[in-house]
Amino acid sequence: MKTRIAAGLAGALLIAGLGIAPAAPAATPTAVAAPYCGITWGSLADSVAGYSSATVTNVRTGRHDCFDRMVIDLKGKVKGYDVRYVSAVYTEGQGKLVPLAGAADLRIIVKAPAYTTSGTPTYYPANRLNVRDVSGYTTFRQVAFLGSFEGQSSFGLGVRARLPFRTFVLIDATGNSRLVIDVAHRW
Repeated sequence: MKTRIAAGLAGALLIAGLGIAPAAPAATPTAVAAPYCGITWGSLADSVAGYSSATVTNVRTGRHDCFDRMVIDLKGKVKGYDVRYVSAVYTEGQGKLVPLAGAADLRIIVKAPAYTTSGTPTYYPANRLNVRDVSGYTTFRQVAFLGSFEGQSSFGLGVRARLPFRTFVLIDATGNSRLVIDVAHRW
């Protein structure tokens, strides 16, 4: 209402010969798209230093409305990890190339072994190249166990594209932990 009155008054002054032109209408602010599902993650590496005596025991995956989730279960508290997009993933120890399905490869290193101090495996999937069936997932294309060597375990996560992700650790009341990797369905 005040804008109309001011513009009307300025127009009347111009007409009255006082040389005052009406002000241009205020610009409408450009709408900024809200983040997808409120997700503000990025696609840069996420790394925390430190090794632990925790051991990898299981890997699980799940589908959510806005992202796909991978969970690495550990007996004990995990201290370190490194999650990042890479051009290719390789097995631990031998360094053999492991081609993954999808347009982008996410390498997940957990700074914890998948074996006990006596060398007994604590995690040994039946199919190392497909540790979980992710067919029908929006983002995930393949989950591979790359091995465990010198106190760290690695996984390859093939995803549809280089999409935003987040990584965090949950610790339960018994002192066991879960490394969680969420990858958004889109930007």
